Amino acid sequence: MTITILDDIQVIDTDTHVTEPADLWTSRISTQKWGDKVPHVKWDAKSQEEFWYFGGERVMSTASPAMAFWHEFPPGHPHSLADAHPTTTDVAQRVALMDDYGIHAHVLYPNIAGFGTGRFLTVREPELMLECVRAYNDFLIEEYSDAHDGRFVAVAAVPFWDVEASVKEIQRAAEIGHKGIMMGSQPDDWGQPFLTDRHWDPIWATAQDLDLSINFHIASGDFSKQFAAPPSPTNDFGGSASYASMGVQLFVGNAGALAKVIYGGICHRFPRLNFVSVESGIGWLPFALEAMDWQWKNCGVAQEHPEYDLLPSEYFRRQIYGCFWFENATAKFALDFLGDDHIFYETDFPHPTCMAPGPATTAVRPQEYIEHALGDLPEATLRRILHDNAARVYHLD
Repeated sequence: MTITILDDIQVIDTDTHVTEPADLWTSRISTQKWGDKVPHVKWDAKSQEEFWYFGGERVMSTASPAMAFWHEFPPGHPHSLADAHPTTTDVAQRVALMDDYGIHAHVLYPNIAGFGTGRFLTVREPELMLECVRAYNDFLIEEYSDAHDGRFVAVAAVPFWDVEASVKEIQRAAEIGHKGIMMGSQPDDWGQPFLTDRHWDPIWATAQDLDLSINFHIASGDFSKQFAAPPSPTNDFGGSASYASMGVQLFVGNAGALAKVIYGGICHRFPRLNFVSVESGIGWLPFALEAMDWQWKNCGVAQEHPEYDLLPSEYFRRQIYGCFWFENATAKFALDFLGDDHIFYETDFPHPTCMAPGPATTAVRPQEYIEHALGDLPEATLRRILHDNAARVYHLD
């Protein structure tokens, strides 16, 4: 069927990524003071590829996350920002693509700093680390949000290694126009207290007071620790197969984030604070929530914590949200189980798994996916998952 209602819905894409320009930090932070400790880009002659460097440490390829329309299957990727498709690097061309795809707004997440800001710790200079966070947050507002009014939604990074500085940066981010906070679900990967520790309560309290959601993007811990494997012939099952396997593990890994905020009492202590599970899909949520309810009852959590007044599934339905983009039957099942008030739509542009057709992907245009997978849903449900829920959480209306 043709979904004519889409012409009337301002679709909010709740998980997309910036492709950081080579001068993001060197143009905003004094290289005279910090030298090459400032994140910068260099060409590696040996590999014939362009990389980001934090100090003397090579971090990642500049264009490996900019995979939309690329001609190779992952882990193949552009070798430089200049090689990537211009819609992934040029903001004006990105807006034109959004118009073509029927997408009104993109919620923005990073690549280089990691999905929980942890890579800045490799700089090993607290003052510079804070400057890096502030520069990134300013960049989102200056180059995206302010330059293209209403088309981009900035989610702020936080210097989580310093709670006092994090509180101040959250307050500053709210003042300059950020609509949410990005937080890693595994701060212990970086030598910090576990997420369930009350050490983090000032961050939760500040976000709640400012009505800013906490957004847990997948793979927000130390990526190298999560998927490091010793060299072995049994691990060599192919680059594409390995890459695909890793992606699936990352999707369901956010179940841990939800378990922590629920079982750790964070939802209970901060009942007005919204949490978003980003780029994780929704098909696994019914099982995860039923499992959490079962374990909650079976292990006597209510007896240990009589102050907890809801079951895990009820905490979810009160203040937690999930995002989806490629699912078909599992999306429908999750919507039936969870209802349509806590589900967002996303495309993951321009990552390898994004909803952008190309020579090395099975993805289709967002409109085609919505028509095929969601076309028989009631109009009110479509409006909620494509616009209303995200507009409410990110204060876009």
